[in-house]
Amino acid sequence: MERVAIFVDVQNIYYTVKQCYQKHFNYQAFWNQATQNRKVVAAFAYAIDKNDPKQQNFQQILRSIGFVVKLKPYIQRSDGSAKGDWDVGITLDVIEYAPKVDSIILLSGDGDFDMLLDKVSTSYAVTTEVYGVPLLTAPSLINAASGFIAINDNLLL
Repeated sequence: MERVAIFVDVQNIYYTVKQCYQKHFNYQAFWNQATQNRKVVAAFAYAIDKNDPKQQNFQQILRSIGFVVKLKPYIQRSDGSAKGDWDVGITLDVIEYAPKVDSIILLSGDGDFDMLLDKVSTSYAVTTEVYGVPLLTAPSLINAASGFIAINDNLLL
């Protein structure tokens, strides 16, 4: 059975789905689709912790599906900007799990991950799948992946 590791850039998926479709991403439908006839070695959802009850409920839903939820505190800077980026954390985890699986599944449209996918596919001979909103996913990320799966109606709530 094919072994997979799943990495979800929660903020990216939330905002791209909302911007393009004005809907929410259906994590359960995604899980059912992505894990069919596969063994999940690891599944991480990377989110920002604002100590908000609605977010905490959402995070519990992710856990009940099968994700390990990794949280980083939301930081509001004095100039009004905010910080809450998981790119380095996602990268480190992908590199850690790439030698242990056959496929890496990344949910993000962030082009910063294109070099990561190139690296793990050549260094570890894993296939890489990217789930993203077609209009808001970086072309470089789509090109770096072995396969691109468009987030569309069957993955929306």
